[in-house]
Amino acid sequence: MARSVKKGPWVDPKLLKKISKLKPGDKTIIKTWSRDSTITPEMVGFTIGVYNGKTHIPVFITEEMIGHKLGEFSLTRKFIKHGGKMQRELEKAAAAGQAKTKAKEETGKSK
Repeated sequence: MARSVKKGPWVDPKLLKKISKLKPGDKTIIKTWSRDSTITPEMVGFTIGVYNGKTHIPVFITEEMIGHKLGEFSLTRKFIKHGGKMQRELEKAAAAGQAKTKAKEETGKSK
């Protein structure tokens, strides 16, 4: 649920203080644990390291991100892939198809 218009968007005061000290275009990464802070226009052009529970993920702030939360751009879960017998068979078939196309390309180049 969104915050009321009367209160306005919430931004961590420490984060705003760190951003105000930097000059626009600085390449330094500002580390923060405040995933619930809203992105404001003052943050555009800076790189913010947002903590995901394990590491700080560098997020370069652009104009399209204004109004979103910092946590939206630093995922906390890492999807690897779905497993199972069918998935392995599909991967083998795809690998075999790629090998065939690679072999055709090599024979075409050697002629």
